[in-house]
Amino acid sequence: MSTTPAYTRLEALFAKAGTLNDALAVLSWDMSAMMPDGGAEARSEQVALLKTLAHETITGPGMSDLLDQAAAEPLDGWERANLHEMRRDWVHAAAVPADLVEALSKAEAACEMVWREARPAADFARVLPTLKPLLALVREAGAAKAQALGVGIYDALLDQYEPDGRSADIDRVFADLEAFLPGFVDDALAAQAARPPARSLLGPFPRAVQKELGRTMMAVLGFDFDHGRLDESHHPFCGGIPDDVRITTRYDEDNFTRSLMGVIHETGHALYEMGLPGGRWRRQPVGRARGMQLHESQSLLMEMQACRSPEFLTFAAPLLRRAFQADGPDWQPDNLARLFTRVERSLIRVDADEATYPAHVIIRYGLEKALIEGRMEPDDLPGAWNDGYRRLLGIAPPDDRLGCLQDIHWYGGAWGYFPTYTLGAISAAQLFDAARAAHPEIPVAIAEGDFTPLLGWLRTRLHSLGSSRSTGDLLAQATGRGLDASVFKTHLRRRYLG
Repeated sequence: MSTTPAYTRLEALFAKAGTLNDALAVLSWDMSAMMPDGGAEARSEQVALLKTLAHETITGPGMSDLLDQAAAEPLDGWERANLHEMRRDWVHAAAVPADLVEALSKAEAACEMVWREARPAADFARVLPTLKPLLALVREAGAAKAQALGVGIYDALLDQYEPDGRSADIDRVFADLEAFLPGFVDDALAAQAARPPARSLLGPFPRAVQKELGRTMMAVLGFDFDHGRLDESHHPFCGGIPDDVRITTRYDEDNFTRSLMGVIHETGHALYEMGLPGGRWRRQPVGRARGMQLHESQSLLMEMQACRSPEFLTFAAPLLRRAFQADGPDWQPDNLARLFTRVERSLIRVDADEATYPAHVIIRYGLEKALIEGRMEPDDLPGAWNDGYRRLLGIAPPDDRLGCLQDIHWYGGAWGYFPTYTLGAISAAQLFDAARAAHPEIPVAIAEGDFTPLLGWLRTRLHSLGSSRSTGDLLAQATGRGLDASVFKTHLRRRYLG
């Protein structure tokens, strides 16, 4: 019998699994950003093998006994928090057999590659033959996890992205927002119509200039290019690992604002990753970000709260004029403020304003719950999607490229992720409000292009704490309250009705 403390052996095993997952993260980023299409089959085999090895590392014989033994050992606060996260990882992993992990990984890769072709062609029928088997495997894995966790199948999948997140809580928050949004959006549109209209900025905006502008803004926000990079992909995302963060965007030479705000959004994610605990905790479960609610709060705090503020746009205006060699009233801060806070009933989630954005998420949340729980089948998705948009936003997409094919999540296997966007928006409003209360100089600093006070507060209150506490505890300790949509609604009223 080993005389090495059980907890020490667990740290070694989870460090190995963490390293395998780091490799997976970089390979997955490459698959989405740089890999030629012809490499898909080989890459799916590589990813499946690494996922299987990581799975086997933390589900090996005796793991349950090790976890129990470690719980009886004298541990400090971080070690005990790490042990809690280890057990959570083990429960998720042990619930799903290795052959299902491998099959699911291959199905995700196959479906994503077909989606890349189906989306620009607006051809949902093309992706159905790979989406159906993927959804069946997701349901199978979700059912196994649901049994292990003692929750419903949707909550079991949600728990992968938001630890201890429960759809009953989300239903209450979203019902409140669903009651609030239609009237608020009507009021915001009326208030907008009473002001001078936002004047569109006329391109073309060269891709190379957009990329350099994006890099400039990343540096302003605090991105460390010695530990990260910017690339291009079909769908903007943040990947890689904390020591090597990879973010992507996509460019439209007729509209640079989409790329710029996409870069700022993903930089918010990247800053969270870069600020996570290092050293001993880097590849341990406790060193990870605390779920996607807070991860999305960081991207939306930067994109929506800070970088659409009058202060930031005052700072950004001369940089934009210089980058695109433009001038005139269209490029002044007041017009940029109207442009970057324009409310519109639109079809594309990633381009949506923050007033209508929650509606996009609520629609997706309802659809993915119905699909996972077997109350709807994939063939019915386009029609149900369009009905949801008519109901909540009063519009419907003309084709599936602008409808149910626009997001990568389901086709890449990320089921249960969508609600974290709006939970993140609510959290972002609370965190930004608390940061300004603690440091009233933050708006003035942002107007000068100085994000140091804001980033410093986030590093101390959130980033450096990793997963040492629950989402609710982290949010409450940083802001003085649990998740509270009233702060978000107050922010929306102040910005769009004030």
